[in-house]
Amino acid sequence: MEWDSRTGRKMNREPIIERFAKLDTCAVSDGMDRLGLKGATFGVRPMWPCPKIVGRAVTMKIKPAGLEKPKQHLGTAPIVAANPGDIIVIDNGGRPDNFCWGGLLSLAAKTKGISGVVIDGACRDVDESREVGFPVYARAAVPMTARNRVVQESFNKEIQFAGVQVYPGDLVIADGSGIVVIPRAQEEEVVKEAEAVAATEARMAEGIRQGRSVVEVLEKLDYESMLRKDTEK
Repeated sequence: MEWDSRTGRKMNREPIIERFAKLDTCAVSDGMDRLGLKGATFGVRPMWPCPKIVGRAVTMKIKPAGLEKPKQHLGTAPIVAANPGDIIVIDNGGRPDNFCWGGLLSLAAKTKGISGVVIDGACRDVDESREVGFPVYARAAVPMTARNRVVQESFNKEIQFAGVQVYPGDLVIADGSGIVVIPRAQEEEVVKEAEAVAATEARMAEGIRQGRSVVEVLEKLDYESMLRKDTEK
């Protein structure tokens, strides 16, 4: 563990997380394709020019509000449960009309050293999140309140997020291309395949920078078969 000088808190520096931090979501998704795993999500994007984030999932599921009054404010339980470096992953059913994360939650999460939040649904207070430097990935932004509209159903339990199953502790990587979830039990396999994909693409990029034809580069390094599991790298 290392100390984060900004928050004065311990940061999770697992070697596997450091390896994933050097990769982008595209290489990770390609590595999962090689293994026949589903991890890439769709439709969730950074709400401001957020940095790439990598961390372990703390999950939350949202449901429509009913007659029962919520016992605590929406989103506070995952923040309390999260460790510095974690990522909060919210299942709001992909709804773009009801938000489930706002500026005060971003401030609290940032203060604790949480890496970011990814939301299959909407957020609000995007300007406030940007001002405190807290990464927020979501489907949409809306100005309306969550009060009397949605409540927290559960946290740190299995959820569905943008077409992918997520368990607490799974690895999450998010950047400008989207979000990928890596099952904890298979993260070592995934990172090896993703690193191999990234290395091959780096060689292709270097060939293009040297003035070689893009057709020649892609054919010589056999781009089309690169994601086959039996391809030698």
